[in-house]
Amino acid sequence: MRLFRRGEHASTLDLLVAGLGNPGAGYARSRHNMGFLVADELARRHDGAFRSKFSGQLAEVRIEELRVGILKPETYMNVSGKSVGAARRFFKVEPEDLLVVHDDVDLVPGRLQARLGGGLAGHNGLRSIASALGSQDFLRLRVGVGRPERGDPRPVADYVLSEFGPEFDVDALVGRAADAVEVLARDGLEETQARYN
Repeated sequence: MRLFRRGEHASTLDLLVAGLGNPGAGYARSRHNMGFLVADELARRHDGAFRSKFSGQLAEVRIEELRVGILKPETYMNVSGKSVGAARRFFKVEPEDLLVVHDDVDLVPGRLQARLGGGLAGHNGLRSIASALGSQDFLRLRVGVGRPERGDPRPVADYVLSEFGPEFDVDALVGRAADAVEVLARDGLEETQARYN
């Protein structure tokens, strides 16, 4: 099953991947920056070079024969839609050919879930993107970061802005999430769900 269409007004991209996070060194390895980390890994694997575009950083790569845009919005999480909406309009990407990679506190650390559409689960980045697109029917790769454990007094907002503990293999999770993006680009959503959800 091919996920993408061709036509007279077709996008110049097969898939636009938006990895969500916050700019700045202080956030670089935080749970909330999981999307940025996955975007960086995809660009590294496919020799992508980021350049400033759409109020963010954009790399255009090929995953086999597919043309993939990798976007890191630098607008801060809560207004990610400004950057993602601008890129989507420029590339004429349909919402269902947009993949948003983001952290998710409702999934246990390390769990992945690919889906099309669904709720926003209180995630301000997703809310901003849905508002900019006028639709919630875009692809998501949810990357589980968990919630504060019992006895941890931090509110969730502070927890997601902190880093994983030293016992957690962040690089392995980022690598698996990047693998899932590649499978989704090549083989579609159902195959990705079967292998990673």
